[in-house]
Amino acid sequence: MKYTIIVFARAPRLGTVKRRLARDIGDRAALRFHLATLTTLLRDLLACLRFDVVLAVTPDRARFRLPVRVQRIGQGDGDLGARMSRALRRYRRAALMGCDIPDAGAADVRAAFHGLGTADAMFGPALDGGYWLIALGPRRPGDLFGRSRWSTEHALADTLQQFRHHRVGFIRTLSDVDTVADYAASQGRGPMHVPSPAA
Repeated sequence: MKYTIIVFARAPRLGTVKRRLARDIGDRAALRFHLATLTTLLRDLLACLRFDVVLAVTPDRARFRLPVRVQRIGQGDGDLGARMSRALRRYRRAALMGCDIPDAGAADVRAAFHGLGTADAMFGPALDGGYWLIALGPRRPGDLFGRSRWSTEHALADTLQQFRHHRVGFIRTLSDVDTVADYAASQGRGPMHVPSPAA
């Protein structure tokens, strides 16, 4: 049976994506970054052919075009944990990842699925204390995420508490892009000059 990789993403709409980053680089630049990163990731995953690719979007009924064809589902209501749980429970063996990790790709997903040969869950840790990927086999906790403190340095540690009676493995640690410093690093530059709004 094929594994499934679920990519979580906000619909690419001006003013609604990467809002922390947009405060420094502007809404249009943030949208361009979001679209480019999402498209690059989806192309890489779809080219792999070793797993099914599903794009889980919010808002559920958002209409938008991408330069790639991919199955879409809505994330539904609730906080991040509720939405992730709902998506993962659709599949017996699946991984879920964000779309704002420029260095992540199909090789990482393959490594996570390979790890499920001996582990019940695999995580891709993020440098900020969160995680950018979770992969699950059929043996998993009834409550996947409990009271995980999302968007904090405690997110991974909190989630691991839910998996304390399960075998857990890890793939490489990567950095997501939330701030202008993250963005500059992802572009291979030093500190980035941010034009004034009038520029």
